[in-house]
Amino acid sequence: MNMPTRIEEAAVADPSGSGAPPLAAPTRASAVNRARWLRSALPALSLVVLLGTIFILQPRAMSYMGMNLMLNLAVPIALATIAQMLIITVNDLDLSLGSYISFVACVAATLLNDHPVLGVLALLGCVLVYALLGALIHTRRLPSIVVTLGMSFIWTGAAVLLLPAPGGSAPQWLQTLVRIKPPLLPFAIIVCIALALLVHLFLMRSTLGVVLRGAGGNPLAIAKAGWSLLRIKVTLYAMAGGFGVLSGLFLVGLTTSADASVALRYTLLSIAGVILGGGEFVGGRVSPIGAVLGALTLVLAGSLLSFIRISPDWQIGAQGAILILVLALRAAVNRMEARQP
Repeated sequence: MNMPTRIEEAAVADPSGSGAPPLAAPTRASAVNRARWLRSALPALSLVVLLGTIFILQPRAMSYMGMNLMLNLAVPIALATIAQMLIITVNDLDLSLGSYISFVACVAATLLNDHPVLGVLALLGCVLVYALLGALIHTRRLPSIVVTLGMSFIWTGAAVLLLPAPGGSAPQWLQTLVRIKPPLLPFAIIVCIALALLVHLFLMRSTLGVVLRGAGGNPLAIAKAGWSLLRIKVTLYAMAGGFGVLSGLFLVGLTTSADASVALRYTLLSIAGVILGGGEFVGGRVSPIGAVLGALTLVLAGSLLSFIRISPDWQIGAQGAILILVLALRAAVNRMEARQP
């Protein structure tokens, strides 16, 4: 009887001929899936850890009134974050968003209150300007950072001309709208949930949303498929302008007055919210749900720092430290995923 050769024994042990243990491929696949799941869940986990810390330090915050107070300005920041996310979708960056929202707030506190028709036309004109900015950046191939930085001075100057000193008054209907008190959850939480789900369904699930994201991930393939990159960029910029208008309206409704610098910090907060939520500056990699969670994390971070009695002068730096910590965790997860063969 002929004895089996070593090659035949190896073939029996590994019929695929790959030379790897039979369970190696599933193990690698599961490790990659775990890394991806952890990266996707990181924004939610960060928010849960932050909320848990707040509730431990201040148990009274775990109430309708406490959540309402902590998330008082969550909706304007979440809307601004979604606006910035739409710009980042096509690998651009908007450094004028805070100035733009401040200008919208000034319009709402003056023209929209005193001359409603003129105020509505002015807000529509703001959205049109954003759409034209997208067209200009695309056709002339200008750096978005430079163009939007220049626009930030224009928006600020226009806001100062419209409202030289803090003042004005939000329309009564707008104040009533933003102060709705549902029975179970604060209004801010309901709006943020609805905002995240609606934008997610549009941008991540619809055919048009896939095309819009594809313009940031692989613009050449999108162009070869017959889609106009100019129209895509104009659409995203116009949508960003619309969400910026909503942010300014919510903000002035909550504060009841306006100022030319009332939302200047929203520029950096919106960028931080997108990155905290899992977005990246290139490749069309964004997450609407993650962006809203990132915005809520930044809002609650301010409350946490107040509870542990950190001076307001240091709170901005502490928020930056929280951002760096979360980004470091995400970078570690990305490296873990990249190491998997």
